[in-house]
Amino acid sequence: MSQIPKVHFEAASTLAVVISSNEPLLFLSADLRIIAASASFCRAFEIDPASVAGKRLGELGHGEWAMPRLESLLTATVNGSASIDAYEIDLKRPDLKTRQLIINARKLDDGDLEHIRLLVAITDVTDMRAEARLKDDLVRDKAILLQEVQHRVANSLQIIASVLMQSARRVQSEEVRGHLHDARHRIMSIAALQRQLSTSAGGNVELRAYFTQLCQSLGASMIADPERLSIQVNVDDSTVLADVSISLGLIVTELVINALKHAFTDERDGTIEIDYRSSGKDWTLSISDNGIGMPVGNDTPKAGLGTGIVEALVKNLEGEIELSDADPGTVVTIRHNEASSLRTGFSPAA
Repeated sequence: MSQIPKVHFEAASTLAVVISSNEPLLFLSADLRIIAASASFCRAFEIDPASVAGKRLGELGHGEWAMPRLESLLTATVNGSASIDAYEIDLKRPDLKTRQLIINARKLDDGDLEHIRLLVAITDVTDMRAEARLKDDLVRDKAILLQEVQHRVANSLQIIASVLMQSARRVQSEEVRGHLHDARHRIMSIAALQRQLSTSAGGNVELRAYFTQLCQSLGASMIADPERLSIQVNVDDSTVLADVSISLGLIVTELVINALKHAFTDERDGTIEIDYRSSGKDWTLSISDNGIGMPVGNDTPKAGLGTGIVEALVKNLEGEIELSDADPGTVVTIRHNEASSLRTGFSPAA
C-alpha cells in the first residue's frame, strides 16, 4: 500500500493567501528564514518584495528587524516553549519615523517536525498611539484649564462677597442692608457649592459630604451663637449628577437661609435639619426647624426672592413642594416621584 504524501504549508495556495493578505504577514521557516511576505508588509515597511524570500528576519531592510529579543521569542515559539501574543516593539529605521508595532505569532505544524512554520502578523499602532496621547494631552489641558477657571471663580466670588459686605456697612437703610446681607449669604453659599463640586470626580456628587460642607459654610456666615442654633444633616449614601446637585444645593441654601431669618426671631434655641432619602429614581428632601412655626393671617409674609428661586429649581427637577406645620416649627418637603407629574407651590418669605 503506497504512502499518501503530505501536503506541506508551502503549497501554492497557502503562499498565495499570505502574499495577497491585506494585513502585513510573514511566513517563516523554523530557522526564521522568510518563505513568503505579504505585499502589504513590503509596502508598509518599504522593502523590495523580490529581495525577501530566503533571507533571515534580521536581514530585512537595513537590519532594523534584527532584534535579539524578538528572535528569541520566535525561536521559543517554534520549540513550543512560548507564544507571542500582542508583543510590542519599536521599529527604528534610518531617517524614518520610529513605528510602534504589535507582533502576534502562531506555530503551524502539519505533523512533520521537519516542516514547522511560523505565521507572523504585524499591526502598526503608531497613529493609534499618537491619537491616544493627543487625547490624553487634551484631557490634561482641559483639567488644568478647569482648575484655573475654578480658582478664578472662587476668587471672584470672594471679591463680590467682600464688596457686598463693605456696601452693607455704609448704607443707612436697614432694609437695603438686609438685602445686601442676603446677597452676600447667597454668594458665599454658591462659593461653597463651587468648592465642593470642584473636588467631585466622575461627574457624580456624594450628597452627604456635599450638604454637610454647604451647611457648615452657611452656619459659619449666619449663626452668631452656635450654642443657640445649629444645622444638622441626615443624608443617606445617595449620589447625583453634578447639575442635579447644584439645584439641590441651591434649594437647601435658600430654605436654610429662610429658616435662620424667620424661624428663630424670638431668640429661642433651635435646630435646622436637612434630610435626604432616595430609592431608585425617587427621592425626598426635607428641611425642617423647631422654630416659631408658620405665621398665619395678616402675619403671613409675602413670597420673596428665595421662594421664587426654590419654586423654579423644584420645577426644573420635576419635583413637588409641601409645606407643613411641625408643631413646633416648619417642614418643607420636596419630593420627586418618577411616576408623578404633580406641581405645587409654597409661600414662606426669604
